Amino acid sequence: MANSKKWKTGAEGQKFVASFSGGKDSTLALYEAMKVGQALGLIVVLEEDGIRSRSHGMTIDLITAQAESIGLPVHFAAASWANYEATFIDMLKKMKALGADALVTGDLDMPEHGCWHEKVANIADLQLGMPLWEVDHTEAVERFINLGFETIITTVNLKLGMQESDLGKVLTYDYVQELKERGIDPCGEGGEFHTTVIDGPIFKQPIDIQKGEIVRDGDYAFLPLFLS
Repeated sequence: MANSKKWKTGAEGQKFVASFSGGKDSTLALYEAMKVGQALGLIVVLEEDGIRSRSHGMTIDLITAQAESIGLPVHFAAASWANYEATFIDMLKKMKALGADALVTGDLDMPEHGCWHEKVANIADLQLGMPLWEVDHTEAVERFINLGFETIITTVNLKLGMQESDLGKVLTYDYVQELKERGIDPCGEGGEFHTTVIDGPIFKQPIDIQKGEIVRDGDYAFLPLFLS
């Protein structure tokens, strides 16, 4: 097993591929990794129909616009939950063949032992870089805001303290404080919410988006975003 103590610095001096959701954590991790390593591209797993990302339900057009603004190629693959791991490993092996030395992810709370990302990285003969590993959640989100990133709340879990009125809100210091006062993790690490990043220091230009009509699905509510 690789030395998990090196996860935070796993991208240093390495050519890496980043697992990208389009949300704040994966974007911040990419930013941190790009300061110390060389990004070769982004990888995104889509739902079986190949229309939206499996993690955040973002459209290919929107993720592609993010990648183009960042200046990196993005690699897509569709998968069900049943073959997700095999698909992810196959993507990593392809990136290894293109010269990648490491996989970068935006996880904060991975356990030292039994980490899925370490498992798949090892299978593909890649190091694992998690720049945000064990970072305090408030510190992580405030670092994100302080750097000048802009992100919108696009998914909320209505059973975990979030409300439809949270959709469309931009993460600010005041809003982070409000979330904490409501007993909600400011990073949404408990599955309370997901975000979509539309601007920041690694973006050449902001993503020009339009907001759709809110969609309800069981315990969740979604704010679709479309390119203008």
